[in-house]
Amino acid sequence: MAEDPMRQPGAGQTRRRGAALEEVILRAAADELTASGYAGFTMDKVAARAGTNKNAIYRRWSNRLTLGIAAYRRLATAVPPPDTGELRGDVLEWLRQANRYWSSPLGALLRELLSAAGGASELLAQLQDQSGDAAAAPWLTILGRAVARGEACPEALHPRVATVASVLLRNEFVVRGAPTVPDDVLVEIVDEVYLPLVRRRGPNPS
Repeated sequence: MAEDPMRQPGAGQTRRRGAALEEVILRAAADELTASGYAGFTMDKVAARAGTNKNAIYRRWSNRLTLGIAAYRRLATAVPPPDTGELRGDVLEWLRQANRYWSSPLGALLRELLSAAGGASELLAQLQDQSGDAAAAPWLTILGRAVARGEACPEALHPRVATVASVLLRNEFVVRGAPTVPDDVLVEIVDEVYLPLVRRRGPNPS
């Protein structure tokens, strides 16, 4: 029988509960998500890896999608935006990093979870902080430096404007189903859409 987290431990066993048990479950969920992908990710498999029962998991995560998202967030790591000294270089390098990520096994997990989340905005927001301030922050950093250098207009410092390039890249994966995006497409996004957009929102920078 699987372990009850509240049961008194026997010989050689350590009772796990609260934060300690949650940590064990999350670690097991992250391992299972990596091994099986979301399609093969089940509460039964996570419980077996964690050495606990499904009730202990359901008390913390209501379904496999919420647990899968929590496991994904454990796997994902934040990286600082590049600073090449000029706007085009920063945006292009940031897009290239994002493209490598979306093309990786971890990016494939993200695409599976995005598809499973459907239109659930709360769940989408939890995935890599897809929406809100967290998603816009690195782009606003890049754009803020460009404004200070006179490469972009101050009016461009708006989250929806700042993140346009990342939205276009994400669409290539999520909408078009591309396994990776050719570099010439990234260059096109930067040169034909992003740079003209951030330079046209007010008087042209000198």
